[in-house]
Amino acid sequence: MAKTVTIYGIKNCDTMKKARAWLEAHEIDYAFHDYKVEGIAKERLEAWAKELGWEKVLNRAGTTFRRLPDKDKDVLTAKKAIGLMLAQPSMIKRPILDTGAKRIAGFSPEIYGGVFGRR
Repeated sequence: MAKTVTIYGIKNCDTMKKARAWLEAHEIDYAFHDYKVEGIAKERLEAWAKELGWEKVLNRAGTTFRRLPDKDKDVLTAKKAIGLMLAQPSMIKRPILDTGAKRIAGFSPEIYGGVFGRR
């Protein structure tokens, strides 16, 4: 049977490690998609931006975004943000959890517990 849950992120990210540990502790089978290894499709980013809002998908707190020149950070639009994330996947919020039915940006044990009916 194919895995229906996919978690997107970067292997060495601390938040990713917490999210993956939570899924494993709750015996939730998942596939892991590493942005740095596998990249990310423009269509997937556009779908996430439409569903979650590009503001939630773009990781503004990370060093990759903060190191951008001001001209790249100023006056962001969905199109510009998606372009930045495609060029540098480290700017994508981590993790993005895809349950098949919905997507969740970021990790919180409470939110994951609610999604999977586990505490």
